[in-house]
Amino acid sequence: MKRAPESWQDSKVASIIDLRSDTCSQPTDAMRDAMARAPVGDDVYGDDPTVKQLEAEVADVLGVEDAVYVPSGTMSNQIAVRTHTEPGDAVLLDQGAHIYMNEAGGMAALSGTLPRLLPGVRGVFTADDVRATLGVPSRYPLSTNATPMKLLCLENTHNGGGGKIWSIEQIKAATDVARERGLKTHLDGARLWNASVATGVAEKTYAQFFDSISVCFSKGLGAPVGSALCGSREFIKRARRFKQQFGGGFRQAGIIAAGALYALRCNRARLAEDHAHAKMLAEGIRDCPGLVVDVAAVETNILRFKVTSLPASEFAERLSAKGLRVLPGGLDGIRAIPYLNITTAQIQEAIEIIRSVTAATHAAQA
Repeated sequence: MKRAPESWQDSKVASIIDLRSDTCSQPTDAMRDAMARAPVGDDVYGDDPTVKQLEAEVADVLGVEDAVYVPSGTMSNQIAVRTHTEPGDAVLLDQGAHIYMNEAGGMAALSGTLPRLLPGVRGVFTADDVRATLGVPSRYPLSTNATPMKLLCLENTHNGGGGKIWSIEQIKAATDVARERGLKTHLDGARLWNASVATGVAEKTYAQFFDSISVCFSKGLGAPVGSALCGSREFIKRARRFKQQFGGGFRQAGIIAAGALYALRCNRARLAEDHAHAKMLAEGIRDCPGLVVDVAAVETNILRFKVTSLPASEFAERLSAKGLRVLPGGLDGIRAIPYLNITTAQIQEAIEIIRSVTAATHAAQA
């Protein structure tokens, strides 16, 4: 008996251009072949050779001692928070940080930590912002009253900031203040690969300022599953405890780790194509009525723009009806992200779809 379609994926997957996220990327045939042939073992017992190889190679790329492979970037970040802190501690991070905004309240639920929000601009805050939040050391406040501030988190590139890149100078200034005051530092580097490709700055150069770094394989790099948390051997030893506690224990994980390993080795340089496609998309719709598009703000693979003619959710639905999926956010925000399965022809088609919808909307409102 033929199964009835349950969603748009069943009936429209061949025609849909899906720009909601680079997490929608699909493994290539070569990656699938590597996964099919991967040697495996029980990762909980430390016996999976492919996982061990992935962890060793990503640690080497970042210039750190060790790494642990985990199912998701959210788990990686939340393990980092738990490893660096104890319940009741405070974590400093940008007001729009993924760790704070998009990880299901994990900081509170899993680590019992208090967020102290910094007023970043497109996700980038300053050394003075950190100083202002930490305050001036004094002998007068009662040490038992204050919430201990233990961790500073940065996000590079910054998702909510539209793929904004932190400069080395900005990173050093902010982390120097944290280090002077005894805080540990963590980098949410889910798209650190994009920052490195865009700037030519090696990943390990960015990583040197942090006690821990999270990187993702399942976004622009195209692997189906996984992130890695990286740092010192002692840090990763403690982190493995929380990986298990949070339900991240794998068994024959080499099958998926092989996809991540292939992505790490083969798919980093090609991210420049995604950056070019994001810029092409922005330039193609910059003059559409009812849209606010800042082409200069497109630094990597994320395009964020505003809709002024109708609610963002309705605009996204009209695009979807014509075969283009984007991600609405808030009342007027739209996000579109090209990735390795998206072609130049599809970006051109996406431009035409957006232009047709905005033109029709403008005509109806005239």
